Order: sequence, then structure tokens, then C-alpha cells
Amino acid sequence: MTEAVYRGTLAWPGYGVQQLGAHLGLDEDTVRWALAVLSEMALVRFSGEDRDGVRAVDPRLGMEVLLARQQEQLSAQQQRIDATRAAAVKIIAAYAEEAPPAATAGMTYLHGLEAIRDQLQLLHHEVAEEFLTFATGGPQTPENMAASRPLNQNLLERGVRMRTVYLDAIRRDMPTLEHAKWLQSMGAQVRTVPTLPNRVIVIDRRAALIAADTDDTGAGAVLVTSPGMIALLCALFEQVWRSAEPIVQGAGPREKSLLSRQQQAVLELMAEGKTDESIANGLGVSTRTVRRIVTGLLTELGARSRFQAAIRAVQLGHLPGVPE
Repeated sequence: MTEAVYRGTLAWPGYGVQQLGAHLGLDEDTVRWALAVLSEMALVRFSGEDRDGVRAVDPRLGMEVLLARQQEQLSAQQQRIDATRAAAVKIIAAYAEEAPPAATAGMTYLHGLEAIRDQLQLLHHEVAEEFLTFATGGPQTPENMAASRPLNQNLLERGVRMRTVYLDAIRRDMPTLEHAKWLQSMGAQVRTVPTLPNRVIVIDRRAALIAADTDDTGAGAVLVTSPGMIALLCALFEQVWRSAEPIVQGAGPREKSLLSRQQQAVLELMAEGKTDESIANGLGVSTRTVRRIVTGLLTELGARSRFQAAIRAVQLGHLPGVPE
């Protein structure tokens, strides 16, 4: 019915509500209701002087606006789905340590860094096809990169498909950036995102390691072999991978585009009520950097407080609003 009214406004420009209703065989209230819906979609405009005057927006413009708005709603919904998936990963990791043995089928808790390293070596020997990683923590330590290089080289030379997602912060750390480019030169695929939910490694879509503590990834980990949980982790990885940005060979640290992505990430985490320290850990940057970004966001949004900044961000479309 709404489409029919819109087609009518296009076919008979200048017709008022009564004329449209007469040509379409609809009563006046129905036509007004349809026009109100079309106005919300930015497909028609009402005359400021004539209450019954209505003008159709050129569909080449109106449909672009409508599709862009629907795409924005879809993106907001996808962000909520991603947040739910990330929360599920954290809950599983936190629960696994305290759950009774009978309730942990398909999950094994590993205590301490040495146990994690031993399990990683076993998994490296067993992997046959695919190795997926969320590498949290921002810039990597020289010791970790040096220790991982022989293992990664061995996997890649065996033909294992390797995909790694780092934090955007590595783009401003030359040693880590060079390590990522070395991985690419060996055949791996590397991308970056502003934030990651947790440290995760998935092997051949049959086993996974999840850090038990997002702030201290060496404290412990959960070895997951449950097919259902592996499917969930793989879906989360693919979702993050699609939104991640590839590292271009020969490119150095980025500033402008990185800052924009950081600002958006800080804005979202700030709206969730995260502290500066928590945001810094999630982005792999210093607390001072987070405070500098927050100050810039307040200025850009014309806000005097973080709460006001969140409201302004929703109004400007930087953050999804609360569903009605």
C-alpha cells in the first residue's frame, strides 16, 4: 500500500491527499498514514503551506537514502550480534576454571604460561590445514616474536593456511609491523582491527585455545574441543576478519585512518562504561593515549562530559540508538 502511494506521487505530481486517494481507491486516512511512513523514509516531502500538498523525492535520491538507512540499521544489529558472541567467549573462559569436571566436556583448563606453551607446541605439531589467531595486546614483545617465528615458518612451509588478526596499534610499532609483513611474505594473511574480544587460537576448526583472563593472557587458558563452541568461535573469527583491514606490503605506520578507527573504537567502549585502563588494554595502547583520544572526541562532538558525548554520538549516527 505504501509503495502504491509512492508510485502515485511519482505518477501524478501535485496531487493532494484526496486526489491520490481517489485515483488509488484508498480512503483519506489510509493515504495520510502511507504518506507519513514515506516521509519517515525520506521518500516524500510535505508542503509547508498546503497541509495536503505532497511532493515525491526523486527515487534515484530517495532510494539511496532509504538503502543507506537500512544498511546502517543492519550494521548496528550486526554489531550487537558480534558483542553477544564476544561476551559468550568471555563467559565460557571464565566459567571453565570453576565448573565441575562433569560440566566441562570438551573444555580443559590450562594453568599458567608454561602449560599454555606446551599445549601450543602440541597443537602446532598436529595442525594440518588451518591456523586462525586473534593476537591481542597490541605491539608484540621481541621475545614472543622470535619464539613464534620458527613455529610459524614450519606451519607455512607445510602448506597450512594461516590468518592472524592483530590490533591496529601494531601499525605504529615498526618491529611488530615488520613481523606481520614477514608473515605475509611467507604466505600468511594478516589484518588489523581497532579492538579484539580476547586472545583466541583455532586449529583446523577442531580445537581452540581461549585466554582465561583478557588482561593477563599468560595466567591461564581454556582448551576447547566441543564442536558447537568451535563453530561459534569460527563464526566470530570470520565476522571480525571481514571487518578487518589488510596490511599492505611496503606501507609504514598509518596515522590519519588509524586515528579514525581508534576514535570509533574508543567511542563504543566509552559508551559501554569501560574505564580508560580497560579501553587501553583492549586497544593495545597506553592510558595516556586513550585520554588524549577521549579529549579529542569531546571537542569534536561538542560535549562537556562522556555521557553527553554518547548522546551526541547517537544523534550523529556514530553509535546505534536504543531499539524501541
